[in-house]
Amino acid sequence: MKVLVLCTGNSARSILLESILNHCSGGRISAYSAGSHPTGAVNPGALAQLKTLGWPTDGLRSKSWDEFATKDAPEMDLVVTACGNARDETCPVWIGAPVSAHWGAEDPADVSEPPEAVRYAFSEAYTRLRKYADAFIALPFEDMDRDALQKAVREIGETH
Repeated sequence: MKVLVLCTGNSARSILLESILNHCSGGRISAYSAGSHPTGAVNPGALAQLKTLGWPTDGLRSKSWDEFATKDAPEMDLVVTACGNARDETCPVWIGAPVSAHWGAEDPADVSEPPEAVRYAFSEAYTRLRKYADAFIALPFEDMDRDALQKAVREIGETH
């Protein structure tokens, strides 16, 4: 299962969810992330959160979704947006995705000080995104048809 996680800046939430899916799926998922307006750098808070888990951060980078719109790009099975639900935030839309879902989380990159608040914001975002990922990983998605998968991933976003 190839999953593309989109967010506006591709510096925090989408990076966290990409890492969670890759690390926790036992090889069942190849996750990627991108942004409609990438910041160009992974937020240090996201890297710190992943390092506290002992997870690798090599190769993580903020990149444009244009990299996944070329003919040589991997064909995605699922596109997930991870922008917040509670604010007036523009969330990117991926045209032509076979299955899509919105698994929202508030942007921990909005918190810049004090350091304890930054760590807390990233921990909270990680916890929320991990709930979505765990629910998805628990699905027998290899055996689901498109309609069942679409229904299941939308329900994950609505109930977690």
